[in-house]
Amino acid sequence: MYSKFISFILSFVLLFNLTFPVLAQVEKAQVSTPKYPDYARMYVGEDKFEGFNRKMFNLNSRLNKYIARPVHILWASIMPQYGMDRIQSAYNNIEYPKRLASCLLQKDGEGVKNETIRFLTNSTIGLGGLFDPASKLLKVKPTTENMEQALCKCKMKSGSYMVMPVLNACTPRSLCGRAIEAALDPSVYLATPITALVKFGLMVNRTSYMQPLAQMLESTYADPYDIQKKLYGIENYIKNANLDRQNLLETEAKLVEEDKLSALAEEITAQTETQEDEVGEITGAAADIDELEIIQKPELTPDILLEDFKPQSPIVDSMRTALFDNPEIDKSIWNELSIWNRSFAKRIKTSSVAIVPERDEYKFRYILQKDKNAPLIILYPSIGEGYNTHHSTVFAKMFFDEGYSIVMLGSHFHWEFVRSMPEGYCPGIPSQDADNIKLVTHKILDKLENKYECKFDEKIIIGTSFGALSSLFVAEKESKNNTLGITKYIAISPPVELVYAVEQLDKNSDELDNNSPEVKHKTAVTAAKILQITKMKENNPDMNISALPFTEQEGKLITTFLLRQKLSDLIFTIENIAKGQKTDIYEAINNMSYRDYVEKYLLNGSSLENMRYETSLYSLADYLVNNDNYRIYHSPDDFFATEGQIKRLKTLAGKHLVCVSNGSHLGFLYRKEFQEALKADVLGKI
Repeated sequence: MYSKFISFILSFVLLFNLTFPVLAQVEKAQVSTPKYPDYARMYVGEDKFEGFNRKMFNLNSRLNKYIARPVHILWASIMPQYGMDRIQSAYNNIEYPKRLASCLLQKDGEGVKNETIRFLTNSTIGLGGLFDPASKLLKVKPTTENMEQALCKCKMKSGSYMVMPVLNACTPRSLCGRAIEAALDPSVYLATPITALVKFGLMVNRTSYMQPLAQMLESTYADPYDIQKKLYGIENYIKNANLDRQNLLETEAKLVEEDKLSALAEEITAQTETQEDEVGEITGAAADIDELEIIQKPELTPDILLEDFKPQSPIVDSMRTALFDNPEIDKSIWNELSIWNRSFAKRIKTSSVAIVPERDEYKFRYILQKDKNAPLIILYPSIGEGYNTHHSTVFAKMFFDEGYSIVMLGSHFHWEFVRSMPEGYCPGIPSQDADNIKLVTHKILDKLENKYECKFDEKIIIGTSFGALSSLFVAEKESKNNTLGITKYIAISPPVELVYAVEQLDKNSDELDNNSPEVKHKTAVTAAKILQITKMKENNPDMNISALPFTEQEGKLITTFLLRQKLSDLIFTIENIAKGQKTDIYEAINNMSYRDYVEKYLLNGSSLENMRYETSLYSLADYLVNNDNYRIYHSPDDFFATEGQIKRLKTLAGKHLVCVSNGSHLGFLYRKEFQEALKADVLGKI
């Protein structure tokens, strides 16, 4: 039955691809080379059937929401995570024939040997594949070979990108691969009710692992279809280029052995250009700064010394923010889909408040102590982050354990925030954004205090990066008109000059030679490295990663991809493009820098030089000098600021600026030295 269904779909797709390209060519507009990479087009080619694909994507999303997800939740609530993992392991073992055939077609003798060793070992010692002694005892790691990789090796073209009912993202080549895999499955030829029931159970168990990704796409991105296309293309490239089978990290020891870590750091640092320490002129700020009688900038003596940090380059050091984690937040014997999962992350509730009539309600997350009057921490995340960001969850766990209730907001640079604001709202002017953030925060506090009949007497705002900048602008406004009752503001790595930070973002993007033929492969290699590190961390949660195996260019590739995606989501939301015009807006987005965003949406007749001062922390000079209810944490090698800018900030903030010896932009969050200092700060011990 399954093989017949695959054959039908395959025939339909081949006919579709042979018939419709002519029509698509007639309607297709001439597309120029974009200034910045169009990752979707780069990896899957032109989306010839975008209208059809989007309809199928929406259909699949509804099928997943109303049929597949309830089934997965039911299954995950019956079978504990350990049982699901054992079943999945057995399923992977059963798929040995397709991996063997793929390796044979690719003339991969090493792959044939490894797959056979794994199958025989796991089928016997591993009790039919329920366990994986081949990895633990023989150190023969699993691979994810499939028939599409073999067809790619045989020079078969992928064909047009398509989204099919139930099967989701695919190409004609991938469907051919699936059809061959179905033919290699012995159970296809055993048409019995028991066999069908077993196959259905295996399918439910296997597809349940995809639900977190589906939920993430739906809740995190303004256009889930577009990001799915990008991720599918990159993943497919990694597999078909066999990057997932190469040890791109060279050796695992480079991540865990101190002597090799040092060598790696020195090697990467040698390739790094020294960040310029130039401070741009602050137009309009001269008079304000002169009034402070700043004669000499102070030295930035570290207040928090990170021992054995082994700096690499500012851009790579900032990526260590990904190491800011706490395994306890997801700890449970049940899968995250299960109704019995009571891990910390699952106990955090989601709610919403209406900000503007006839606009989307603004969503936020919160978790309260049993004593509803307990002190409260409000989290403002980094640029473009949503209300369910992982960093906010880790912060929430850190301070919930200290007796604080937590409220988690999304960034005002996030598309969901824009959808809750008046139509035409464009974030980016901190003084204006602060008014909206205050309004949202006030409504959230009112809702919680009314719902739980409590009063939060002590309230602390903690912001990171762009959220840190926002927290200080909110603090300045609250110092004049205290409506929120905030007792303390903590800003971690705020941009000192927002326009300079924006220019650095664009500079990193512009330096990558985005239209070179190599960028496609380099991006995939970098993504494959991330996947390998993630897998290593999953297999060994206690592994100490003291340096990252990325060059500066790879660091720029990662940060550029992430930050441009956030800009893309924002512009996509602001423009509110009709369904039939999405290709046009992405062509515009891929030619738009952050500075272009500023000039198009924010200046409104003002000059960039005036904005340079108005959006900087220097504009808050009076507040920074005359108030004691704030703290700023910064590293002198932050790539979003120069050392000179931070020194100038030090003259304004004085003892309220805490200097962290290393870590660039948020790259010190995971260090215990910083976390202990932050806890002491929140608890009023310093």
